[in-house]
Amino acid sequence: MRAPRTTLRRGLAAAAALPLLAVAATACGYGSEAKDDDAKSNVSAGGKKLSADTVKIGYFPNLTHATALVGIQEGLIAKELGGTTVKPSTFNAGPSEIEALNAGSIDIGFIGPSPSINGYAKSKGQSLRIIGGSASGGVKLVVDPKKIKTLDDLKGKKIATPQLGNTQDVAFLNWISEKGWKVDAQSGKGDVSVVRSDNKVTPDAFKSGSLDGAWVPEPTASKLVAEGGKVLLDESTLWPDDKFVITNIIVSQKFLSEHPDVVDAVLRGTVNTNKWINANPDEAKASANSALEKLSGKALPADVLDPAWKSIRITDDPLAATLQAQADHAVKAGLLEKPDLEGIYDLKPLNKILEAEGQPAVADAGLGAE
Repeated sequence: MRAPRTTLRRGLAAAAALPLLAVAATACGYGSEAKDDDAKSNVSAGGKKLSADTVKIGYFPNLTHATALVGIQEGLIAKELGGTTVKPSTFNAGPSEIEALNAGSIDIGFIGPSPSINGYAKSKGQSLRIIGGSASGGVKLVVDPKKIKTLDDLKGKKIATPQLGNTQDVAFLNWISEKGWKVDAQSGKGDVSVVRSDNKVTPDAFKSGSLDGAWVPEPTASKLVAEGGKVLLDESTLWPDDKFVITNIIVSQKFLSEHPDVVDAVLRGTVNTNKWINANPDEAKASANSALEKLSGKALPADVLDPAWKSIRITDDPLAATLQAQADHAVKAGLLEKPDLEGIYDLKPLNKILEAEGQPAVADAGLGAE
């Protein structure tokens, strides 16, 4: 595929959104505000509108949401929508994105596994479906090498996670349990002190010495390394084939029912985006960083961007079996009542697109909608 032309985006207006669940958070939360892109409509040149005039897409200004960053910036999603407008919104926390989906403020979202699980369970299976994958990996345990030299040295230390009950928090609590150590999930007190720290402030806290390490997503992990930290563990090594879901694509069930042609078009756009990212990693990395600069006002420096980008796998596969495992880990930690996740996936539209592309189908691990 020939490299697409970059289109500019500017101007974000903040709109606060309330969390759905006290213990649910994004895989890479940076707060709880949503931002709407008030730039010109993101419409493909030419083409008829589909069944909806506009599709509202939510995502995070984060490298683990590279499919959305690149697909929107490069016009690859808009290209599949013809005359239907893309209205992007960015979020800083999973609960606020779920709230926006439930309120109809967005139709489709890129989001982590924990808020996907909690949003589905809270609505008793009525709010959303996971319709595709976006990214795997990109989570690391980074420590102060002067204080911690081996994994056993974590005992008695202060280790940050982004938020109580978020994807990394659950993963770290499960790892602690597997070590045979005890930590109270709610307070974070025990053999290891689990400190819930916003990813925006974790690097400064680490630099000051008030944290001994952190189990965090990219690019926060690479920011800590740039401050002198050392990667002690890459979470991907704990999973079969080194793969686990970090970002899903979700859609409101109402929008899926009323506008399946629009959903199909967005998925074609994400499949094409992922294909282009994997075929052109350097150009895609630059595109994602350019998008981040426009959204946040600051690009990532090379010593953060390069290692962060290498640790993230872009994929159409939602890695459904790992979502179930993450839910089981949250239940085990006492942060979630056992959810009924049957029906959370609808991968039929994606698999039709993959079949047309000559690619293998992806599995729903027995959690698909009928």
